[in-house]
This record gives sequence, structure tokens and C-alpha cells, in this order.
Amino acid sequence: MKVLVFGQIGQVGQELQRRAGDIELEVRGQEEADFTNPEACAGFVTATDADAVINAVAYTAVDAAEEQEELALAINGSTPGAIARAAAARDLPLVHISTDYVFDGTGEMPFATDHPTEPLGAYGRTKLVGEQAVRDARGPHAIMRTSWVVSSHGNNFVKTMLRLGGERDRLTIVADQIGGPTCAAAIADACLSVACQLVDDPSKSGTYHLSGGPDVSWADFTREIFAQCGTACEVADIPTSDYPAPATRPLNSRMDNVKTQAVFGIARSDWRAGLTDILKDLGEI
Repeated sequence: MKVLVFGQIGQVGQELQRRAGDIELEVRGQEEADFTNPEACAGFVTATDADAVINAVAYTAVDAAEEQEELALAINGSTPGAIARAAAARDLPLVHISTDYVFDGTGEMPFATDHPTEPLGAYGRTKLVGEQAVRDARGPHAIMRTSWVVSSHGNNFVKTMLRLGGERDRLTIVADQIGGPTCAAAIADACLSVACQLVDDPSKSGTYHLSGGPDVSWADFTREIFAQCGTACEVADIPTSDYPAPATRPLNSRMDNVKTQAVFGIARSDWRAGLTDILKDLGEI
């Protein structure tokens, strides 16, 4: 089994390379694959001898997307569409990573995969365009919506909290945004499994949710980070309204993962165990 992977240095891209096992990867990073050039990226799909494709590239700067929506649209929408069309032309399964930001973030119930989409900002809008382009290509595919991605790589919430917790005695953290932290390692494992299963059974194509559990607030997530690594930093709850940002954040990022387990046999990952692995990777415990 061989998989063409778009994304080399991002959180999921790095974990895909660490966790591929017996699966051979053809990895295309930013030095080779310009994600602002849809047709160039599609060319890698046309030329590959891989059995499936995983797209782990995205423009994820949520606030910056408000000012750079055209760039975000190219990376999150146009290029995934071109990749999907090239994959469909060759009947290659495509696993495409998306986000909970395609929803409006209201309510308190987990979003089902068929819940109406209504993005709150540019990032979510551009990711939704990418989703629809993948569907419209009509090839074998799995759109994997995830949330709150963390790992020992790059910039993410865990690493930011570790830094700030080491510098300060008290942090104020948003407590009214609720969601499922998702470790990049769990996403990588799931994407590899889904790609292999789609090769064997393209009828499993569709849209799925993949988020860690249990659902938690950013504030309580921070408390667990500090508890596991023994950081003596107080965490005080604040509402989202006390932390203004250019892009509106969803208050509800809960997602229903039942379909993913039913179709692919992939259970919802425990982010607390994944966090332990991340902290060990970072030498914090």
C-alpha cells in the first residue's frame, strides 16, 4: 500500500510520517507542492503510483484568514478541489481533513455529520468550499472533520500553555467554548486506516467526524495540561467576550463521532492519554 500525502511539516503531516508503519508514503511538502497553484498540485496526483491520497494541508490561521480570505480560499478550497478531480479521474481514494468551523457553533449538542453548515468566518467558509469541491469530484473520498488539533509539533494550544504557564503564576482562559481536543497522532492513524479501507471498499465514501473525547472547555483543557506536567499556574475562567479576536470563535465545537466508528471501526480517541504522549515527547513528564 502506498499513499500520496500532501503536507510534510504540519502537525498531521509529521505524525503521518511517524506512524505510517508498513504503508509507503510519497510526501509532498511546501518546497515541492505550491498549494496556491491548484493545477500543479493536481499534477502530483496524476503522476503518482500511489493507491490513495491524503490531504493534510490547510490554511489554519483563523484570524489572519479574515484579511487573507483569497489566499485561504486557494489553499483550503481551490487546490483541494483540483486534487480531488485528479484523484477521481484515476479512481484514487482521497482522505481530506476538514474542521468543525464549517458549523455555526451554536447549541450544546454534538454536531452530526449531516447537520446544516453555516461558517462564522473566512476560515470556515474556505474549508466548506474545499469540502464541497471534494464531493463534487465524485471520486472515492472521506472528508474527516476534526477540531482543536494538538501535538508536540509546530505551534498549538498545548505548547502555548506550557510556555505561558512557565512564565506566569495565573492565566485567564476561555471557559465557554466547548469541544474535543484531537491529537494529531490520532488523526494520522485514522487517516491511514480510512485510506486503506477506501481502497478496499469505496462505498464507504462520505463525510465523517473525528474529534477527541471527552468534550471540555479550553480552561479545563489547560488545567489538565498543567496537572499532568506539574505546572503550578492558576487557571481562571473567562467568557469569550473577554477575549476579543478578529474571527468569531464557535462556542460549541462538539462533534458526533458515531458514524466514524460504525463505518470504519475507529473509536473516539481519549485526548488525555494523547496529551500524556505529547508531554512525554516534549520532555515535560
